[in-house]
Amino acid sequence: MQIKVIASTKVGFILPKEEALDFSGKSAGICYLPDTLETLFAEPTEKTQRRANGNLKSGHHSVFGHATYNLSLEGIPKILAMILNNEKIYNTSEKSARYTKMEPSKEEKVLYEKWIEIYKKEISKEYPNFDEKRVQKLAQENARYLISVFTPATIMEYTVSFEQLNFIISWFEDYIAFEPETKFSTKLKEVMKQFLNELPDLKVEELNPRMKGTKLSLFAKRERNEEFGENYCTTYLSSFSQLAQAQRHRTLSYEMSLLDTPQYYVPKIIRGTDLEEQWLKDISSLEDYYPQGMLIKVNERGTVENFVLKCTERLCGAAQLEIMEQTNITMEKYLNATKNNTVIQNYLLPYSKGARCTFPGWKCSSPCIFGGKNAMTRKI
Repeated sequence: MQIKVIASTKVGFILPKEEALDFSGKSAGICYLPDTLETLFAEPTEKTQRRANGNLKSGHHSVFGHATYNLSLEGIPKILAMILNNEKIYNTSEKSARYTKMEPSKEEKVLYEKWIEIYKKEISKEYPNFDEKRVQKLAQENARYLISVFTPATIMEYTVSFEQLNFIISWFEDYIAFEPETKFSTKLKEVMKQFLNELPDLKVEELNPRMKGTKLSLFAKRERNEEFGENYCTTYLSSFSQLAQAQRHRTLSYEMSLLDTPQYYVPKIIRGTDLEEQWLKDISSLEDYYPQGMLIKVNERGTVENFVLKCTERLCGAAQLEIMEQTNITMEKYLNATKNNTVIQNYLLPYSKGARCTFPGWKCSSPCIFGGKNAMTRKI
């Protein structure tokens, strides 16, 4: 075996789309390689262009996935990051809304700052051994449910193939042109227009997935029945924030739809207390902003093995509490639905007894402050 680097990322270099097309045309030549790579890469430019054009017209677009772009997206709204991340073919490094202080609109900021102080007080009361820094971070994590998914607060690096970037361009164009007008879609269309306007000229008209009829994968197109076996499909209510966390499990598929009547997530530490009513009043006042704590209907699908992989990440005292609770609920549903399936039961049971530090063979390199005993019953 011989391994060679034939192309690589270079800081500060913007690959012209003409070169991306040329590189893709050469990559297409590998499929029917009559000679060596060196001969292929030295062929006349015109021959490479003809091959690339042939692939564009035929719809054999996978060769255009070899060239990649590293995009810096500053001031990108959370909802747009979620749309991009749901398409799976990417690498991303994103500013965390859990642990960094956000700078939202004036209306959001008033309530955000108010609830940071309330959560700091409640967390310190419930967990007096927590230091000030930990309390601050956890307070921010819960207060950020008030921040709009349209707030341009996220900074991310997004690495995507030339092919996928052009697919995204066409999906955005189609959403803008054909999605029925609602309060949500109108806001989202404006965000998509900004994205397309700011994007360098990397569009190739023929490089789109329209002949295959695909659309953005985040938005549900139909209702799905629940089922559990070797594969599973389940639907539940989730905040935007939890869904953004869940999307990191790229082996699982996620879709969302808005509720007809708005509902909101209530952090566990104030659930059932006098503060719950105040929280719901405040967050519902931001309804038109679409706060991250607004509940949406989420459908999750995957294999049993990949569900267990999710459990090893989310059944943990260091995970976002909301997604930990939801993953545990899904585990209970999975076990109840497969009582007569001993193969699945025997596979799941070792991962159903608590936090991941109870999992067979698991050794935590950075134990959480709650430990295995209290991780699943924590309030924050």
